[in-house]
Amino acid sequence: MSNLERKLAAGEFVVTAELPVIDGGGQGEILRQLAPMRPFVDAFNATDNPSAHAHCSPLAVAIGLIQAGVEPVMQLACRDRNRLALEADLLGAAMHGIENICCLTGDDVTAGDEPETRRVFDIDGPQLIALARVLEGGRYLSGRSITPPPHYLIGAVENPGAPPYEYRVRRAAQKALAGARFLQLQICYHPELLERFMRVASDTGLSERLALIPSICILRTVGGMRFVATQVPGIDVPPETVARVENAGDAEVECFEIAYELACHALAQPGVAGLHFISFRRDAGIAKLCTRLGIPPRLERETNGYSASVAV
Repeated sequence: MSNLERKLAAGEFVVTAELPVIDGGGQGEILRQLAPMRPFVDAFNATDNPSAHAHCSPLAVAIGLIQAGVEPVMQLACRDRNRLALEADLLGAAMHGIENICCLTGDDVTAGDEPETRRVFDIDGPQLIALARVLEGGRYLSGRSITPPPHYLIGAVENPGAPPYEYRVRRAAQKALAGARFLQLQICYHPELLERFMRVASDTGLSERLALIPSICILRTVGGMRFVATQVPGIDVPPETVARVENAGDAEVECFEIAYELACHALAQPGVAGLHFISFRRDAGIAKLCTRLGIPPRLERETNGYSASVAV
């Protein structure tokens, strides 16, 4: 059982974070990226070609994270692989002790810088969740046996801020039914939409069936805010939020304030199991934000416990 699985099962507050994409530099680059956020984070996402841009493979990065002494969450996207390749990567992950898996359908290739790429989409995200469950049962999809069977903590993503809004909780419930046990929620710059999603998830009992982890993005420049607003699929940034950064005397400070406000709001929602951080700062932005929110370092949380209600 992974440490992340143990914490979620015990109802402990968790902190996950997205490791910045790796494009070279080997293990040294992984260690460099980890250093400022390592003390606060329970598990790090090894991303799978986010926004349809090619980067180092998630399996290779996840292995590198284990070698660095931290726990990975390996993303797998259906856009780039058929079911044979997905089964192979899932079994490869298990072979190296990687248990935390985040299943995604994947952004369309038109979102990336190689739009001529051929789409795969042999299966979608919920079907990938079900595929991982089949492997856990000791069989490939073909029926061939796997001995010993792998064990996974299966997760997925959902976007509380994208229409059709009424469909998002239902889709999350489908993922839970397929076997997902945690959801990392997409960045949402509309607090009222995250609040609506979490309220419905709580009222329907969904937040008791799987852990819901909202994402908080820590930007540092006007250009970064504009990029998220215009180039990241599925993210809608209100014009007034962009203008707030554009008109600020110090864009980096204003970006941090926005992230802090969104994190405070997320922590106040019912059923929140933790926070997922995505940072584009070059300093210890995640550590700084956790400290301001009152979220203790990982070892302190493991020793003394922590309730998110302390932070708000």
